Amino acid sequence: MPGIEFFSAAEVRELLGFDVAIDALETALRDGLSPEDDGPRLFADAPNGEFLLMPAQSATFSGVKALTIAPQNPERGLEKIQGLYLLYSSDTLAPIAVLEGSCLTAIRTPAVTLTAIRHLARLAPEGARLGSNPRVLVFGAGTQAIEHVRAALVDFPDASFGVVGRRPERVAAMIEALGADPATAHVPVTAVGDGANTDAWPGSVDGAGSGDGAGSVDEAVAAADIIILTTTSTTPVLDGRLVGANAIVAATGTHGLDAREVDDELVRRADVAVEGRGSGRRENGNLASAYDDAAWESSPPANLQDLVRGNFTRTLGRPAFYTGVGMSWEDLVCASAVYSARTRP
Repeated sequence: MPGIEFFSAAEVRELLGFDVAIDALETALRDGLSPEDDGPRLFADAPNGEFLLMPAQSATFSGVKALTIAPQNPERGLEKIQGLYLLYSSDTLAPIAVLEGSCLTAIRTPAVTLTAIRHLARLAPEGARLGSNPRVLVFGAGTQAIEHVRAALVDFPDASFGVVGRRPERVAAMIEALGADPATAHVPVTAVGDGANTDAWPGSVDGAGSGDGAGSVDEAVAAADIIILTTTSTTPVLDGRLVGANAIVAATGTHGLDAREVDDELVRRADVAVEGRGSGRRENGNLASAYDDAAWESSPPANLQDLVRGNFTRTLGRPAFYTGVGMSWEDLVCASAVYSARTRP
C-alpha cells in the first residue's frame, strides 16, 4: 500500500486559507457539483455526546469525516468537535491521506457561510448593496464565531464587528484573541450587550430586558448589514422583526429539527436560501415550522449552487436569509484542496 499522507491542524490551516476554501467551493458548485446529491449525515450515540460520520464522493477523491460532538466540552476548556478526515482515491478506493478534522471543520464551515454571503451581497438589487465597510454582528463567542470573523475579512476587509454572547468572559476572550493575532489586530471588534448569563439570549424575544445590554443588542440587530449566527441555541437568539430591511442573515450554528437560531418572523420576511434542499428539509430547525411538506414540494428555497450560479433573486426591502447545517461534500472539497496543495508538482 502506498504511503498515507498525514496533515496536522497546523498544516491544514497553512494550506487551506479561507480564500482558497471559498474558491474551491465556488469552483466545485459552478462545475456541476450538486448539494442535492449529498447523502445524509450519520449520527450515533457516544459517551457524553455523539459520533458523526460524513461520507462523500467525487470522480477523483472520496472521503469520510469521522467526528465526535461533545456539547459539554467548551465548559471544560475543550473543543466541542474533534475528529479526523479520511481521504481516498476514487479510482482505487485506497486511503491516501488523513487530516485533522476539527481544524478542517473550523475552516470549512465559515468558508461555506461566506460563500453564501458573498453571493447574496453580489445579488443585492440597487438600493440594497453593501458599502465598503459593512457592520457585521456575530452571535456566539466560540471557535466558529472567531473563524467567521476571519473568513468575513476575505470579502469585507474594512468591516467592523460586534459580538453578542451570553457569557461576557467568553466574548472578552474572543476579542482578545483577535486582537493578539497580527492578521486581525487592526479589525474593530466590540462587545455588544452585557451578556446576561441567562438561558435566553440577550436581544431575543425571551431575553429582551434580561440585562442592561438587551436594548443595545436590539439596536445592533437593527443596524447590522450582516448578521452571522454561530450558536448552539435551541431557540431563536434574536427578534426577527428587528432585522434591517436589506440585511443579510446567515445561521450556521445548529443542526436538528428541534434546534433553531431564528424565528419564523424572519423566515417569512426574508428571501431564503439553504445549503441543500434535502439537508434543509431533513435537519434544519430554522425552517421546520415555516416550511411544511407542501412548501418544500411547491416552492423550496434556492440552494448554494443556485447562489453561486446567480440563480437567485433578492427583493428590495426584504432581508436575505441563508441557513445551513453542514454537508459532507463541503468537507470533501476542502480536504481535496488541502491534499492537492501539498502534492501538486
